[in-house]
Amino acid sequence: MIEIEGISKVFRLRGKSVAALEPLTHAVPDGRFVAVVGPSGCGKSTLLRLIAGLETPTSGTIRLAAGPVKRPVGFVFQDAVLLPWKSVEANIRFPLDTAGMERARSEPIVRELVELVGLRGFEQALPRQLSGGMRQRAAIARALADDPPILLMDEPFSAVDLLTRETLNDELLRIWQRTGKTVMLVTHSVEEAAYLADEVMVMSARPGRLQRTYTVDLPRPRSEETKLDRAYHELVAALRRDLRGGEAAR
Repeated sequence: MIEIEGISKVFRLRGKSVAALEPLTHAVPDGRFVAVVGPSGCGKSTLLRLIAGLETPTSGTIRLAAGPVKRPVGFVFQDAVLLPWKSVEANIRFPLDTAGMERARSEPIVRELVELVGLRGFEQALPRQLSGGMRQRAAIARALADDPPILLMDEPFSAVDLLTRETLNDELLRIWQRTGKTVMLVTHSVEEAAYLADEVMVMSARPGRLQRTYTVDLPRPRSEETKLDRAYHELVAALRRDLRGGEAAR
């Protein structure tokens, strides 16, 4: 679904070249859940923005095997970025309105997404009337509105408390299992990466490069019992070692 071949990114800052990503090659199969971890500033978010087409790579190519899909990528940012004057329902419908879809066609899609993300009863609420977790649920629904095969998520739960984050992790797994999307999630939490993903990509310190990839051999569906599994703790420990090693090399 996502084929990355030798992509790099160099930014120009104050007349100087700053390498954000060294050439990186990786492939993400259809329907896979991939988490990306690494030190701050290592290019994790840049990688997602390159895949989404929000940035242009300095070198290399990215292919999205999405077939005849107009918008192959949905993006969930660290901040929900909802339109503050629009209701939950209107925010979710916004991509469909932008695409010119008739209301008769978009209404059932919006209703289904409201149910999918657990916001029934809050359809007419404004973003300021929602908790942080509910705003992110609405943002996920909006990203799924035009049914993209790929969902990119840039630290979507970093601003919520731990209990809310754990609840949203379980909700995200439920949504992923129901929709079958290919998901790439950037996170600073190695626990979150180990719990959610089929595969974890570990990035080095800037300039970012793919340091290691782990296949997560934990059975699905996952639950709180997963976090008692010895394999889960071994993976979390290995990820921490990798990140500490990356920080020490800076």
